[in-house]
Amino acid sequence: MIEWYKKVVFENYANFNGRARRSEYWFYTLANLIIAIALMIIDNVAGLAFENIGYGPLYTLYSLAVLIPGLAVAVRRLHDVNKSGWFLLIALVPLIGVIWLLVLFLTEGTKGSNEYGEDPKNTLESINEIGQVENN
Repeated sequence: MIEWYKKVVFENYANFNGRARRSEYWFYTLANLIIAIALMIIDNVAGLAFENIGYGPLYTLYSLAVLIPGLAVAVRRLHDVNKSGWFLLIALVPLIGVIWLLVLFLTEGTKGSNEYGEDPKNTLESINEIGQVENN
């Protein structure tokens, strides 16, 4: 899980090209959730949280720092199911949009190549190929 998180956040910070496997997306999401909850707890225990909203500066800074990598891995995940990154905007449709996007994130990626690159499951060293697209 930590390897996936490091790959997404540090090595593919703003890489919107290529494809992301389900495991890359969901391990990143799980690690992100754990870190965010821990930072919210620290903010609240230390008395740093803003009274009206419950979030503090640690959580806010972290959320801003991982906004771009989160968008990038979501776009690459959509590429894996052969959808454009603009499809993220479907989440703006109340209730149905979020459910549809969740289904896409849970769907197995397109087998073989698609217009966004090679199948990331085909490589033996898939952890080294996260988010990269082959240029032919």
